[in-house]
Amino acid sequence: MGLEKKPYLIDGVTGNGKMLATYGKDGQLHRLWWPRVDYPQHVDRMWMGIDLPGITEEVCWTHGEGWTHRQSYVGESANLLTESLHQRTGVEVTCEDFAVRGEDVLVRDITVTNRSDHPVPVRFFWYSSLTMMENRLYNSVAFDRKEEALVHFRHQYACAIGADRAVSGFQAGNALEAAARGELTGTEIAMETEGALSWELGELPPGEKFRLPLFLAFGDGVDGALACLNQAREQGADRMRERTLAYWREYLSRAKPVETGEEEIDRLYRRSLIVFKLMSDERHGSLIAAPEFDETFSRCGGYAYCWGRDAAYITTAIDRAGYHDMARDFYRWTVTAQSPDGSWQQRHYLDGRLAPHWGLQIDEPGSILWGMWQHYLETGDRSFLEEMWPAIRKGADFLVGFIDPETGLPRPSRDLWEEREGEHTYSTAAVYGGLTAAAATARELGYGEEAKRWSGAAASLQAAADRLLWNPERNSFLRGIKLAVSREEYEAARSRGIRTTSETDDKGYTTHRLWADPVIDVSLLGVNLPFELFNLSDPRVKQTAAAVEEALGQSPVGGIQRYEQDPYIGGNPWILTTLWLAQFKFKAGDVVGGEKLLRWAVEHRTSLDLLPEQVDKQTGQPAWVVPLTWSHAMLVLTVLDWMEARGKAEVKMETVE
Repeated sequence: MGLEKKPYLIDGVTGNGKMLATYGKDGQLHRLWWPRVDYPQHVDRMWMGIDLPGITEEVCWTHGEGWTHRQSYVGESANLLTESLHQRTGVEVTCEDFAVRGEDVLVRDITVTNRSDHPVPVRFFWYSSLTMMENRLYNSVAFDRKEEALVHFRHQYACAIGADRAVSGFQAGNALEAAARGELTGTEIAMETEGALSWELGELPPGEKFRLPLFLAFGDGVDGALACLNQAREQGADRMRERTLAYWREYLSRAKPVETGEEEIDRLYRRSLIVFKLMSDERHGSLIAAPEFDETFSRCGGYAYCWGRDAAYITTAIDRAGYHDMARDFYRWTVTAQSPDGSWQQRHYLDGRLAPHWGLQIDEPGSILWGMWQHYLETGDRSFLEEMWPAIRKGADFLVGFIDPETGLPRPSRDLWEEREGEHTYSTAAVYGGLTAAAATARELGYGEEAKRWSGAAASLQAAADRLLWNPERNSFLRGIKLAVSREEYEAARSRGIRTTSETDDKGYTTHRLWADPVIDVSLLGVNLPFELFNLSDPRVKQTAAAVEEALGQSPVGGIQRYEQDPYIGGNPWILTTLWLAQFKFKAGDVVGGEKLLRWAVEHRTSLDLLPEQVDKQTGQPAWVVPLTWSHAMLVLTVLDWMEARGKAEVKMETVE
């Protein structure tokens, strides 16, 4: 089972801002990133198991057959507890995984308990295959006798694995079959990826347990990793655990409190805040869309990157929840990621470098500028605007220069779903939001000329959208215009009398386009929420929302899909799209309608209170990405909007009475 066979759907996640780890429901650690939560990932396989001499014929790996599993978080923390019971022998293996804030250690605190009614002899086995730097080449593994540690290393990256006691057996290289047989060879070093360790736990009487804390310590080279391991041993698992739990208690204590009267919603709100921290990079302040799960890009383009689109929603949620320092750190990071021309490209690594992408997505710079102003509205921190001003000025001027003189809309770019090129309505709304935010910033700081120029550009953009983007045939805004299509689609449309256009560039390449894209897309809610391109009082806004609900609310399991005939992973309803419509309903005064959509999203969380990207339209089970940070952001925003809407409704009722 190599990298290409890891599961897409994960169950648990833990981390500390320098490290991120994801797990299956059986507690198997599938991926671990360090020293950033986006790169690089080091784990190929990591197994643990028991051997009961005279009872079992070989090592029983805890992820194998014959085990039942329960998984939970320890209170409101990121400490992940997996309880695995071997049904035939009655031996239970529990593992509590946690990473201490500010350190380079993942603790796997293991306890083996005899749940049977008779004594059992137990040997515990550990097997790890680490492909350091996500690469199978040039890895080495060694057992350090002095330090009682198995060390995986490649270039500057090293991981030392050891317990708080001596091992009874070890093997470097070619270790899986030997470990499965329970017969480690004592080989000390190999230029391979895998190694194994074992511990004799002795005979466990009925009801007795044996605790074996394991430390995965990372460092710069072998010496750095071993030094880190020794520091972890000196602290001990108990002290590190208490520090970790204390950190999460303090972190949540700083949040805006939410008491909706529904515990599962309140709990999911708080879990979302933990997800924000897990997905954020401690050093750079940026955050990822989700833990990576499709390294080979076999079904998508990857998720462990920072998008300005996702981040605009996520940081707004972070801000509204009370974590203004996190939001400010993120926007400081955006300055490092900004291109020299003032744009922000589609997505970036967390160190600010450009990530693999499909080309400019103009809603991204618009969203970042809009988000900066939202941060100011939440904090009133004028020094933040002054700090951001050079980036805001460059970004706004880039947006102004990106207007299509033919239409008055932003020139063709990728849409927010990164699937098509054109002049999209959502992109127009995001650019409008960015320009109005930049103009407001300029007015606040006393830059009258810029404020006038950018607000004028925004007004022209709004006028162009008003003129070109309404589709009376569907009582909805168009998804966009000038949609790039294949030559075959272009010719077929022309033969049916559908309006088309095309242009040929200076190299002789021709782009064929349909003039109008009438597909109903949930992103059309963006004309009002959050960017305010058109006011809620505009009847077209509510008509569009109604069209979205009618066209995209047809899934057998409920929820709202992205757009009509969505081909991605089967066209499932998404959590964030459903919550987007819920937010709109709260804003429009339909509290009951918004509550129904909010509860649907809450009901489709995982057993660990993590929100997926999608929900399988046939089974109703979480699908594809878990957890999606944008889903959790929309949950936080929706819950806060719900509380405000309920408050307004109560005031209205009191006024009537």
